[in-house]
Amino acid sequence: MTARTEHPRSAPAPTGLPSADHVVAHTLLNCLLREVSAPEHQTAVDEGHLLLRLPRRGALLRVALRRTSLLGAHRFTGPAFEQTPDGWRELGWRELAEHVQAELTLRSGVDNEEFLAQLASSHEGVSAALSDRPAPGPERYLESEQALMFGHRFHPAPKSRSAKGADRATWAAYAPEARAAFRLRHLAVRSEYIAQDAADPAALAVIDGLGDVPEGFTLLPTHPWQYELLCEEPLLREAIERGDVIDLGPRGEEFTATASVRTLHGADAFLKFSLNVRITNCLRKNAAYELTGAVQLTRLLAEPLADLAARFPGTAMLNEPAFRTLALPGADGAADTSLFEGFGLIVRDGLDGVVRPGLTPLLSASVADEYATSSAHISQLLDGSGPERAQQWWAAYLRLVVPPVLAAYFDHGVVLEPHLQNVLVCVDAAGLPAQALFRDLEGTKLLPEQNAALLEQLPADVAGPMTYDAQRGWDRVVYCLLVNHLSELLAAVADLHPALEPALWAEVRAVLAEYGEAHGCPPRLAALLAGVPLPAKANLLTRWERKADREAGYVRLSSPLAEDVLAEAARSVTR
Repeated sequence: MTARTEHPRSAPAPTGLPSADHVVAHTLLNCLLREVSAPEHQTAVDEGHLLLRLPRRGALLRVALRRTSLLGAHRFTGPAFEQTPDGWRELGWRELAEHVQAELTLRSGVDNEEFLAQLASSHEGVSAALSDRPAPGPERYLESEQALMFGHRFHPAPKSRSAKGADRATWAAYAPEARAAFRLRHLAVRSEYIAQDAADPAALAVIDGLGDVPEGFTLLPTHPWQYELLCEEPLLREAIERGDVIDLGPRGEEFTATASVRTLHGADAFLKFSLNVRITNCLRKNAAYELTGAVQLTRLLAEPLADLAARFPGTAMLNEPAFRTLALPGADGAADTSLFEGFGLIVRDGLDGVVRPGLTPLLSASVADEYATSSAHISQLLDGSGPERAQQWWAAYLRLVVPPVLAAYFDHGVVLEPHLQNVLVCVDAAGLPAQALFRDLEGTKLLPEQNAALLEQLPADVAGPMTYDAQRGWDRVVYCLLVNHLSELLAAVADLHPALEPALWAEVRAVLAEYGEAHGCPPRLAALLAGVPLPAKANLLTRWERKADREAGYVRLSSPLAEDVLAEAARSVTR
């Protein structure tokens, strides 16, 4: 496809929120551009618009551009249009989705009858977030956890959800964007039917401290929605009738939903529950190996994380030192898997004692949001300041987040998963980054080449899911750190100061090069600095093919990190 290509003049950053129709359309276009149209060379920028051709469908689409991006992650504004013999015709989000569905069907040779329903569910989720939004509470950190009204910009249906009873009222009762806070459902379980492990006994004490139970029983708090989903399971009903499980009902202090929906904050801890609800692409359930693996990783990573904390005192990991679940025997005498996993609970470290005095933790995804949905947003942190302060803020942020992730990989063979929802940035009173916290051991993996002795200590069913080979691990690091995380935060800063985009990418390159110069510049890092294409997770194609997230592939994006690319981008700003 050929067309006159230009870099349109950047419009100001948006001051209001878009409609649900535009959110869903723009998100779908983001995925289409990244995973299908750009790799097939079916796009062009022309007269302030992005053009995307669907060659199999025989359609030409157009959307207005607010700002272009060196990574191709452009900012859109307004509706999408389709070219017709009579000119450009506006498309509703569903018409756009039908075009994409038809193109993907012709492209793959298979249909996906779930696709439109998942987009409709996401549209409903965005609509509810826009119309039912309560006022924020007084806790700024929790406000940031609950600010993601629109979800992942590069997932086709980021606000979709499916489960029994997943109606609007039920979702609002438990969803972070509805600022949900609620009491847990407490079960007293005869202790012989409890399975648990702890790298730190104090983590189990957190659970036990939530409420009293009769002698000979152990407290098992549950997510109230999960209890509703599982309460009619025959084995559970029989255990309740026998008195081996006592339903104590909702009790204790309220817990608050965080960005992941099923991880709740309260009692100075985070409790990560299973939730048999399909959100975006995954059933949000703690698999058996994830329950045991979280505690094992907390043990195995003690020494590497201590080394990283000493070398990079501005960063820390929130560990997951305990799990507890229900282990009722099934017909074969072994613990019933559906209940073992369904009631599985992981205890994650709280923030007290980790966050430095005087700092406020904020979810990086809310800082980086395209739209200012909370006081955590970068526009609020920079508070109208000029480009010099924006560059200072960016440089400070990069030097907190980037070096420890690289050191974990190269020095310890540990693959962290620093995507936007897995990082908290702690800011000082002036809004400047002063500390970074990483979380969620579910996505943390080990490279067997450097950790063979540690992995040999584990059962195969735990060690297997805990490992990546070196290339897969590097792709995951680069995707999470550069594409999912830093490029999105960079885009939010560039929305405020568009002329800074080349300089912001140059600072990313500088921080990567600083690490390389100090550590012998390993070949994979040298290739990154040379401008090799960057891996981007293919969420649209994964969803279309109905694959699990762990089977997701990558598409490759042209990198803005090469010196010649940055030099040309900087020259174009001054023309």
